[in-house]
Amino acid sequence: MVKKDSLIKGTLILAAAALTARALGLFQRIPLDYMLGTEGSNAFTDANNIYLLLLLIATAGFPSAISKMVSERFALGRPDEAKRIFHAGLVFGAAAGLILAIALYMLAPAYATLTKGEGSVLAVRAIAPALLFFPIIAMMRGYYQGRQMMAAGGTSQIVEQFLRVLLGIGLGLIVLQLGWGERWVAAAVSFGTVFGGIGALVVMLRFGRRLKRQDDAEQANGVAGAEATAALMGPARNAGSREPLKYRNIYREIFAMSLPAIITSMAVNLVYLFDTALIPRLTESYYGLQMALDIKKDFGIKAISLAGIPPILAIALGSSIIPIIASAYSLRNMNVVQRQASMVMRIVCFTGVPIALLLSIASFSITGLLFKGTSGYEVVAALTAGTILQITMMTSNSILYGMSKQRVSMRHTLIGLGLKVVASIALAPLMGIFGMIIGSTVCFAAVTLLNLRHINREVKLVVFGKRWLPYIAAVAISALAGWGAEYGMLELSKGLPAKLSYFLAAGTAAIVVGGLYFVLLIMLRVITADDVSSLPGRLRKPFQRLMKLVPGGRLKAGG
Repeated sequence: MVKKDSLIKGTLILAAAALTARALGLFQRIPLDYMLGTEGSNAFTDANNIYLLLLLIATAGFPSAISKMVSERFALGRPDEAKRIFHAGLVFGAAAGLILAIALYMLAPAYATLTKGEGSVLAVRAIAPALLFFPIIAMMRGYYQGRQMMAAGGTSQIVEQFLRVLLGIGLGLIVLQLGWGERWVAAAVSFGTVFGGIGALVVMLRFGRRLKRQDDAEQANGVAGAEATAALMGPARNAGSREPLKYRNIYREIFAMSLPAIITSMAVNLVYLFDTALIPRLTESYYGLQMALDIKKDFGIKAISLAGIPPILAIALGSSIIPIIASAYSLRNMNVVQRQASMVMRIVCFTGVPIALLLSIASFSITGLLFKGTSGYEVVAALTAGTILQITMMTSNSILYGMSKQRVSMRHTLIGLGLKVVASIALAPLMGIFGMIIGSTVCFAAVTLLNLRHINREVKLVVFGKRWLPYIAAVAISALAGWGAEYGMLELSKGLPAKLSYFLAAGTAAIVVGGLYFVLLIMLRVITADDVSSLPGRLRKPFQRLMKLVPGGRLKAGG
């Protein structure tokens, strides 16, 4: 029996899957830092970034659109239309994936010339076949999310990442031992994505069979009642039954939603692709070409992988909340929309901010612990700090999408991307990579502010209300204490091996930031009993115990 998942449960499933996927993705990049030099690392980064962008184009925003449309059709009692929409999505995904896989393979040399990374041709071509699988997988994930069944997508994501990382790294080590050179090693690791796609597709097909058996059983149980109703309706009523949706009508509806959505979903990928592709060109006058290429390596292998950790919950929440808000909004139940949207924004602030803070203030120790050395830790600190605004941008985009405001979020995203390009081109020659990161932060901040302003016109978001100042105080105090803890532990452990010193410093900073942050949230009455009661049972009980232990923690609801 395949069960539906609530918002919180579905979010936890997707968050756990995303966390596992990010951890495995990080695990993939850590050995790459040891296995490859600048050319090989940049080749892998170039291949991975262009692949992720083309994957979004191949799916064209269909998964989110399918999720929303399927949720609405089931809410209106039209399951036949929901399944027809799903089939149309599969056809599109298969065709788009084939076309873009061929195009990526053929145009790999031109892309390598643009990025000044001639060694990336093999890696780009090795990852191209993955586009045959992942658009289809994405359509299936969208359908399952529309039916509020998050376990399918979460499970397939974990299997995909395990196969991608383990088989990719394994194949890369074999090629490295054969002595074929960095370009072939990068290509071998990139080909791991193809293995991941095959594994994920197998998982999704198994969930599809289980869901089909459930639907068949439900239909069989209801057939007697349906026949009796049809007999009472008579021939005239039966003749007026709905005709099957035509594919062209489905595509028209999907494209009306998904074309604006594709811009918003591509925003972060476009930002990172812009940076990794143009770092050598925009910062060469500031650093010199070789140093610019070395910085690109640190940016692509270290900074981007660590910056992908804080937004995990926002991505999961976005996937979970779209069908729920879509159903409520289609029924004009604005109280549910307001409550769910406010809760999501509050949760991502509670959870995403401390992770971003830790990765930023302890970037020296974390980078030194995970990777070959501490080079690029300043870039890691700057990029992860900006993910706080990336989180709010992604979450607010999801809220607007659920409210059928795709064109609004697209317009805001285009404004933000325009600001990103202008700021990066203006600042990179003056500040190097940090000018480009400032441009990204400006983009995320602009989109967030524009999104929130529009959402508040329809439903008044209540994120923290009068609790904003205490919240900011909790964040600032935790960050300062964590930085001091890391610095102090590094000084105390100077005589120890470097990796052990980094481990102790990063661990101390994590304990101080995490512990002090949540204690201050309770002491300053930022977290209320209402917030705790909205958490799942397994999280609610520990928080309730903690609130009893901390002074000021015994709060009334809404306090």
